[in-house]
Amino acid sequence: MAELQARWHQSLAAIPELSWDALLAAAHPQGLPFYRWRWLQQLEASASIVPRQGWQGCHLGLWRAGQLVAVAPLYLKGHSYGEFVFDQSFAQLAGQLGLSYYPKLVGMSPVSPVQGYRFLIDPAEDSAAITALMMELIDGFCRQNAILSCNFLYVDPAWQPLAEAAGCSAWVNQQSLWTNPGFPDFGAYLASFNANQRRNIKRERLAVAAAGLEVTALAGEAIPPQLLRRMHHFYAQHCSRWGAWGSKYLSEAFFEALAVDSALRRHLVLFSAHRQDPGDPVAMSLCVRSDDQLWGRYWGSDAEIDCLHFEVCYYAPIAWAIANGIRHFDPGAGGSHKRRRGFVAQPRVSLHRWSDPRFAAILRQWLPGANAEMAEAMAAMNAELPFTAAYDPPHA
Repeated sequence: MAELQARWHQSLAAIPELSWDALLAAAHPQGLPFYRWRWLQQLEASASIVPRQGWQGCHLGLWRAGQLVAVAPLYLKGHSYGEFVFDQSFAQLAGQLGLSYYPKLVGMSPVSPVQGYRFLIDPAEDSAAITALMMELIDGFCRQNAILSCNFLYVDPAWQPLAEAAGCSAWVNQQSLWTNPGFPDFGAYLASFNANQRRNIKRERLAVAAAGLEVTALAGEAIPPQLLRRMHHFYAQHCSRWGAWGSKYLSEAFFEALAVDSALRRHLVLFSAHRQDPGDPVAMSLCVRSDDQLWGRYWGSDAEIDCLHFEVCYYAPIAWAIANGIRHFDPGAGGSHKRRRGFVAQPRVSLHRWSDPRFAAILRQWLPGANAEMAEAMAAMNAELPFTAAYDPPHA
C-alpha cells in the first residue's frame, strides 16, 4: 500500500471538492451542510473567513497515491470571536504564565456553533490510527510554530472517543435543542406545555397576527434569489444594533453566493414575515437544513413588533420542522428565553490539547470540576422547563 503524505492547505481551493464531500458523506450520511466544501469555500471566497478577519485556513490533508484519504478542517486564529465556546479564561491564564495564547489552531465550521466536527476519514482506513497520526502531525505543527493550543469545537460524539484516546481533553458546555419525539403537528407540540405556558405561546403568536403579519416558509429552489440578498440587509442591520458586540462575520458576497448557487440554496429555509407579499418582508430568519435537522442562524427586522422574533425564529421553524419530518432543531447559540419555548439544554463538547506542560496540567486539573458544574447547571435548567408533568422531553 502506498505511503501516506501529509499536506497543509491554506485554502479549500487546493483540495478537490468531490474528494472532500465524499469523505464528509461517509462521516455524516444525513448531511452536515456547514462542512460541505462549497460552504466553507464560499466563506473564503466571499472574504468572510480570511486572514484579515483573523481566520487563516490551515487544513491538514492526508493523501495516498494522489487520493485524499483524510482531512481536518482547521483555522489559525488571532482571536476567539465567532466560536461561541468562550475561552477568555484560558487566554487570561496564558498571560499569567507569560505565554502567548494567540494565534491558536481551531477546528470548526467558522462562525457556526454546529455539533459534528471530526476528522473526515475514508472508511477504508483505520479511523483510530489515522486520528492518532493526525494529532501527532498537529502537535508537531504547533511546536514548530509556537502555537499554544489546538481546539476542536462542537465535536461529533461518535468521534470523541478516538480523539480523547489520542490525548485530547474534553470541556463540556451547553446549547439548546428541540427534538420532535413524534408530534404530528404544532398543536401536539403546544399540548406538551403546562397550561400557563400554552397561554403565553398562543398570546405571542396572536400578537404577530394582530400586527397584520403572516409568516411564510420558503425552502430551497422556492427561495427567490432577491430574498437572500434582502436577508443580508436584515442580518447586517440586526448586527449593527449591538455595536461592537454585533458579531457581524458574513459579507454581502456570501449571501450573494447563497442566492446564485443552487447546491447551497437547497440547504436553506427562509421564514418571511410579511403583510401581503412574502417577497416584501418586514422581517426574516435564515435557517439551514439537512435531511433530519434544522439550524437557526440569522434574523433581522425592519420594525419593532411584539413577539415577532419568537414567531420567526422559533414557532414558525418548529411548525415547518414538524411538517417536513425534521427530527432536531438547533436554534443557535445563547438565549435563556429559548428554554421557555421548549428547547432543552444539551451538552456540547469541545476537545483541547496544549503544547506547554504547565498550561496543560492546570487546565486538565480544572476541567473535571468545571464539567461536573456544567452537568449540574444543565440539570437545573431542564428541571424548570414549562412542560406538563406527563411529558418528559428528549434530552441527553
